[in-house]
Amino acid sequence: MANELIQTEYAEIMQKSYIDYAMSVIVARALPDVRDGLKPVQRRTLYDMYELGIRWDKPYRKSARIVGDTMGKYHPHGDSSIYGALVVLAQDFKMGQPLVDGHGNFGSIEGDGAAAMRYTEARLRKLTQEAFLSDLEKGVVDFVPNFDETEKEPSVLPARIPNLLVNGSEGIAVGMATSIPPHNLGEVIDAAIALIRDHSLTSEDLMKYVKGPDFPTGGIVVNASELPGIYASGCGRIRIRGRVETEKIPRTDRKRLVITEIPYTMIGAGIGKFLNDVAALADSPLGSDISDISNQSSKEGIRIVLELRKGADEEYIRKLLYKKTRLEDTFGVNMLAVSDGKPETLSLHDILETHIEFQFEIATKKYQSMLDAELEKKEIQEGLIRAVDVIDLIIEILRGSRDRTMAKNCLVNGTTEGIRFKTKKSKADAAKLKFTEAQANAILEMRLYKLIGLEIDALTAEYEDTLKKIETYTDILNNYSSMADVIVRQLEEFRDRYSGPRKTQILDEAEVVLEVKKAKASPCVLLIDRFGYARTVDETVYEKNREAADEENRLVVRCMSDSRLCVFTDTGRVHILKAEKVPHGKFRDKGTPIDNLCNYDSSAETFLTVLELEMLKTKKLIFVTAHGFVKMAEGSEFDVSKLTVASTKLEENDRVICVHEAHSGAGCVLITKNSMALRMSEEEIPLQKKNARGVYGIRLAPEDEVERVFFLEDGSPMEAEVNGRSVALNRLRVSARGGKGTRIRK
Repeated sequence: MANELIQTEYAEIMQKSYIDYAMSVIVARALPDVRDGLKPVQRRTLYDMYELGIRWDKPYRKSARIVGDTMGKYHPHGDSSIYGALVVLAQDFKMGQPLVDGHGNFGSIEGDGAAAMRYTEARLRKLTQEAFLSDLEKGVVDFVPNFDETEKEPSVLPARIPNLLVNGSEGIAVGMATSIPPHNLGEVIDAAIALIRDHSLTSEDLMKYVKGPDFPTGGIVVNASELPGIYASGCGRIRIRGRVETEKIPRTDRKRLVITEIPYTMIGAGIGKFLNDVAALADSPLGSDISDISNQSSKEGIRIVLELRKGADEEYIRKLLYKKTRLEDTFGVNMLAVSDGKPETLSLHDILETHIEFQFEIATKKYQSMLDAELEKKEIQEGLIRAVDVIDLIIEILRGSRDRTMAKNCLVNGTTEGIRFKTKKSKADAAKLKFTEAQANAILEMRLYKLIGLEIDALTAEYEDTLKKIETYTDILNNYSSMADVIVRQLEEFRDRYSGPRKTQILDEAEVVLEVKKAKASPCVLLIDRFGYARTVDETVYEKNREAADEENRLVVRCMSDSRLCVFTDTGRVHILKAEKVPHGKFRDKGTPIDNLCNYDSSAETFLTVLELEMLKTKKLIFVTAHGFVKMAEGSEFDVSKLTVASTKLEENDRVICVHEAHSGAGCVLITKNSMALRMSEEEIPLQKKNARGVYGIRLAPEDEVERVFFLEDGSPMEAEVNGRSVALNRLRVSARGGKGTRIRK
């Protein structure tokens, strides 16, 4: 056969292949089916446990056995995904109604992982067996081949409860994701019953029964007014808070806040992050009234205790927790599920309507199967009752026949050839027998003890019971109201046996408004060491260690705890640093790099000085650059809302080498790399804007640059080593700015 080349667009192949892959992930992996609320891996795991006989009233079996059997028969996608699904199905803090009874370490609400599958055991819960796996033998759902066509698996489980709402679901597919919160079983069943009785009910009407989500972790939903819109559209955001109670600490005047319920979104690592966030608040001025934090949670429930200082405002701390931590969080709702083989965003009404249609579908198949069985039983019972009346003739036929086939042929068709009869009348009566195939088989297999009088009476009573069942099943199949009554009774039974009180409270409260209490400002000292690590200490601590502090640190700046500080750098920029962000502690604390406290970048710039902004408002600053430019600027110009502003304009390859407060003293001295010195009065330096370049303070020779700047006080001698000799700077001749200066010779 010759090879045939098929030309096609590469883009078309890629598009089709990707769409096929995406739909496979959506339908076969990530999204639940709206009918049973289960993803394929969950459905296969539960069915495999049912097939293995791991029922609620049987001993536990190793999880590894369940995982291995499920992977080998139905789900060839790795053991981790199967065991992960099994673990979640057993966790009562994630599922509204857990479907697996786990024995061993199946993880904790604080994020501890489950033990390895070889250590844990599991079995089905009674609810799972009754509400998800019953009647499978009656053909109520379709069975499809497994991945290698060696087994059959149900395409959907015959779930009797609206599991998609009861347990919710979370999953990420290709280009879409589902996020459905769990709900209270009793409320969901009440809504389903109401919709069965009245199909005109809308999602808003159904919310008279389904108040909102019911998270296993409890908590408080605080945007009740937005819930009708969320349940009508299938999308939205639910705001949920943890529950905080106030307790008095015995034998003290202090109180403590106790968190007894957490938002559903905080399950796992969120609790650890929450504790870290609270600890950070306690170390900040905002949460300084929190004296201690402890996590006293146990199997009995969540208990996170925050002890408060004497006189603390517990209501303010509660609002602080809601505003600054995940104690108030949002749950994004996207009720996406597979409906009729395709992903679809569903409303509350859509989910319940689909569930009800599914209930009628499986009920129809169930009762049709039961009716067929009763009709078969009726046929056999009628044959046996009739046979009892002519039992002597039948015995005569059996004794006169050579084999079973001859006897059966006589019973079914009235064929008497070859059979020895005692009388011609018996032969004539035998020719009139017209039993059905099934009746004849039953007669031939009937035991003699069935001819006892009591057995005959029991057969007649059983026949009457069969007739009643046929009448009942026929009525259910032919009348909507009769089938609806059956489904409603079944739902009511599940509600009465398995539903519990609501855990999550539904309220409508305004968003928390936190009026931040400004901490009383106190004097402190900013210390920056030679590595750029900053910290603040109390003024009294600095005074006790003044000599060591001045010697060990590159900069020492007195300020207030609420000050804003200006970090001037050689790039001509100034970064605003809030003193409250600088870690406050002991004298020997390491501190935090300035890079982490403001926009300063130590890899690209070098800080020259740090000055308090409040002090600068009444001062002037002198700027000197390496190219010899000088200028004076008002300190108030740096009182801006931006975190970084330009302090001066620079030429290419120029840099700021000095930022100093102007004192109107004896002036300043500029000394260059080539030992040129120029002394000028501060009055020579012009006052300019912060974005100005400045004027020449000294004219530089090629390849020369200003290296050092000295500021002189009136009448105070000052010496500096220049070119290997000590020079009295206050004896240098005062020159006009813009000159070349005086060479300092060796």
